[in-house]
Amino acid sequence: MTRLIVAAGGGGDAVAAAMLDAALYGDDDQAVILTYAWDRLLVDPIPGPRGPADFTGLEPLTPSVWSVPAEARPIAPAGSTLPRLAAELPQTITLIDPHHGVDGVTRQLNQLIGLLEPSSIDLLDVGGDILARGDEPTLKSPLADALTLAACCQVTAPVRLLVAGPGLDGELPLDKVRSLLGPLVHAFTAEDAEPVSSVLEWHPSEATGMLAATARGVRGICEVRDAGLPIPLTDAGPTVHEVDLDDALNRNELARAILSTTTLDQVEAHSREVCGYSEIDYERNKAAWLKDQPTVKLDPGTVLPQLDEFENEARSRGVTHTTFRHLTEVLNLSGSQRDDLRRLLTNIRPQQHTAPLWKLSQ
Repeated sequence: MTRLIVAAGGGGDAVAAAMLDAALYGDDDQAVILTYAWDRLLVDPIPGPRGPADFTGLEPLTPSVWSVPAEARPIAPAGSTLPRLAAELPQTITLIDPHHGVDGVTRQLNQLIGLLEPSSIDLLDVGGDILARGDEPTLKSPLADALTLAACCQVTAPVRLLVAGPGLDGELPLDKVRSLLGPLVHAFTAEDAEPVSSVLEWHPSEATGMLAATARGVRGICEVRDAGLPIPLTDAGPTVHEVDLDDALNRNELARAILSTTTLDQVEAHSREVCGYSEIDYERNKAAWLKDQPTVKLDPGTVLPQLDEFENEARSRGVTHTTFRHLTEVLNLSGSQRDDLRRLLTNIRPQQHTAPLWKLSQ
């Protein structure tokens, strides 16, 4: 029997879906993961999510659903982590196309359900921003989660909503997310994190990286994002909870507003109305800014003193860990240099590499 897992926000949620599938079912028939190709500007210089037309080598499963094999490639200048995920994970990766709004994603889901006849359907969100109302000041990326939530509430089969790593995405405070959670489904362990450990060495997801780190027992404060947001790494980090799907929809004002949308432009317009912004607008503005930034050479003689200065300042704020994504931003490097930075630092100071995080020196 096939299982279907919808990665609510794409990217790191897809990696967490593979981690959950392995933890709950081991080597039994692998799940099909439905996810966005939306890797943000660290990987993809084009703002917003990619659709089927942005790839070569996709394989059609239904009239509107395509799988992403390892041989698929994004069409330049677009970038995507999905082909590499497909190469390194045993699960089947399929592509969410948000360009036809909630109507299109609902159609994709219904066609996939009809094809697979899955034994279970899970909607998985890391962090819990899928439970946001839409007006929270800390909310940064509600669009993808609201879209998948709205679609899953309209399919012809039961869907279980799961939140992993409550609070780890930094979108809603941990206490707020915790108060909205239902029964505990699973608590990840170090053994559970092992199947995705190699993926998280190169994948840019900060939330799922922290999810795996807390599963390995890492505790402290992790600084993330370009703004340096502090995320507590607590015993709640490796947990997975069920949440009532209808309750989530009733709470999520953006998801309710976009239920009948047929284009991504309509979804964006509602996001501006409900949340006051569209995260794709943010990407458009940042992409325009990045075009004018000079390329900084990755030179150990320059990087290491800058790293020491950052660590001294961060420790004064109580920070114990950070991500290589955040370090890339702090050191004014481009997203394409993140892997080179990780290799450089882990070779020079291997004792600080608390995979997949960077532990600040004491």
